Amino acid sequence: MKNFNIKAVLFLNYFVFAILLNSVGTVILQVQQNFGISKSHASVLEGFKDLPIAICSFILASFLPKIGIKNSMLIALLLVSCMCFVMPFASDFWFFKLLFTIVGVSFALIKISVFTSIGLVTNTDKEHSSFMGYLEGFFMIGVLMGNVLFSLFIDDHNPRSTHWLNVYWVLGGVSTLSFLFLFFTKLNEKEAKSEKTDLLGDLRNSASLFGYRKVLFFLLCAFLFVLVEQSFQTWTPTFYKEILKVPTSMSIQAGAVLAGAFALGRFLSGFFSKKFSWIYVVSFCVVGFAISILLVLPLTHNININAETTWLNAPLVVYLFPLMGGLLAPIYPSINSVILASIPKYLHSAMSGLIVVFSAIGGTIGSIITGFVFQEFSGQKAFYLSLIPLSLLIISAVFMNKLKINPKK
Repeated sequence: MKNFNIKAVLFLNYFVFAILLNSVGTVILQVQQNFGISKSHASVLEGFKDLPIAICSFILASFLPKIGIKNSMLIALLLVSCMCFVMPFASDFWFFKLLFTIVGVSFALIKISVFTSIGLVTNTDKEHSSFMGYLEGFFMIGVLMGNVLFSLFIDDHNPRSTHWLNVYWVLGGVSTLSFLFLFFTKLNEKEAKSEKTDLLGDLRNSASLFGYRKVLFFLLCAFLFVLVEQSFQTWTPTFYKEILKVPTSMSIQAGAVLAGAFALGRFLSGFFSKKFSWIYVVSFCVVGFAISILLVLPLTHNININAETTWLNAPLVVYLFPLMGGLLAPIYPSINSVILASIPKYLHSAMSGLIVVFSAIGGTIGSIITGFVFQEFSGQKAFYLSLIPLSLLIISAVFMNKLKINPKK
């Protein structure tokens, strides 16, 4: 297979950061139990993760190719490897703020680099879209594996136990292996660079993207999608623990089931993107997810689950809730691929930066709103709120589909 080595590296790097980024839901649950942190206070961890992503993406996107795509990924992996080896000694909440700050900065480097690299290792729009779908699907496999991995280190009989922090020894080792694998892999970065421009020219090219209405509607779509997605991913473990009353380890495993549904949905998007127009895929997924919310959330009221409940004897809703992720999953890779395939390759880094910025802002706002509503009202009402951004998302996608990018805008 052409470009097999670098494609494998992209999958591995995405896998590592899938675990680290999406551990925030597990960490939010655990710091509440270990350090007595409130929901609203714990929710700021999402901001410590996403705001560095947004800020660094905005700063780095236009000239990252000049730093080097491979060099940027190596720096990111080195930073998170070092921090993971510190975390087993964490004794206060600020350790986790520092962890997610470093993870956020590093992911900004990784995601821009990965999204830019996709255009270098694919040749057609459909191949681009398909590879994006499979890559995002593998990202969710990482989320799934991360939730399972964390659950293995949880002590259900002692909520205040910090034994779970030993999982970071494993994550540090995986990050180090990914660093070494990338170090010995070659990547031709020539097409990602615009040889005719200097830094000022790169910044001007990046700013020019805002002149396209299609880009503006896309950024709104990305913001709204991640607002919804991150709310569900971050707060599912707490929802299972406090609303459904299942054991802590099972709550974290529910996050793994949600990730598995996301992975399946994104792998399927890689297949369906070759068969159908992206707007049909996105529209079907948004409407289907909205309907599933209206059907499934009422089932979470007044259910009786005891401490002995396992996946073998749990009520049906325990399985249905995370499976909804399968409908939400195809949206993100579909809209990302469409916009990236619409612009020249030398602008992919700048566009990737904007994707990361608006996604990060959406994730932070979504998690904080959900945490606040969860604490002040109920978990069900917090998730019902997602119907509002979902409605705006499908409207924005329709407008985005009608617009084209050309020199005359």
